Amino acid sequence: MITIEQLEQHKIIAIIRGLTPEQGRLTVDALYQGGVRFVEATMNTAGATAMIAEWREQYEQRMLIGAGTVLDLGMAKEAYAAGAQFLVTPNTDLDVIEYALYKGIGIFPGAFTPTEIVDAWKAGATAVKLFPMSALGISYFKEIRAPLDQIRIVPTGGIHLGNIAEFIQAGAYGLGMGNVLVNKDFITSGRYDKLSEAATALTEAVKASFSAHGSQSFRL
Repeated sequence: MITIEQLEQHKIIAIIRGLTPEQGRLTVDALYQGGVRFVEATMNTAGATAMIAEWREQYEQRMLIGAGTVLDLGMAKEAYAAGAQFLVTPNTDLDVIEYALYKGIGIFPGAFTPTEIVDAWKAGATAVKLFPMSALGISYFKEIRAPLDQIRIVPTGGIHLGNIAEFIQAGAYGLGMGNVLVNKDFITSGRYDKLSEAATALTEAVKASFSAHGSQSFRL
């Protein structure tokens, strides 16, 4: 059974945005085959709540299904009603954090500055989503981690096979991954096998990173 605490071992949260229900179904299956165990459907995707409900039923206890781009309390309630097991936001909304805590599900609010990160953590975040990493880069994450190493941080964006180990070694609690993992070109061309290959390569890189540091914390 996959739990929110296991994100620390599995690391990768796959971000699924703008797909049709059929594309979403095939994408989640491909990611699962490649070893990914945490996925989020963004709430600005048409039919996101129906996708969440379907994936939750299909992958019960084998994957954790979340909702991303949760902008306010109303969206949070819709996502939870659909079966979301964690919420991810691009901003820090205290009402959303409080609601997730009340419902007992994971909450990953977005933050950018040290003040925002600390405020989100103090409000009860499971971990804080550092966003957008594609604009900031690994150096910013390392600088943030130096004074805030007691806070769980999930860098999101700009993470790929070439730098995933460096992010893990720098202390990332989890890693939010969009198009690098959920490649739209592969999806539109029906090459879901390529999604599985990408997922396998990234999950193997996660395991290799643990092994390189003598950690026994990774579990499938």
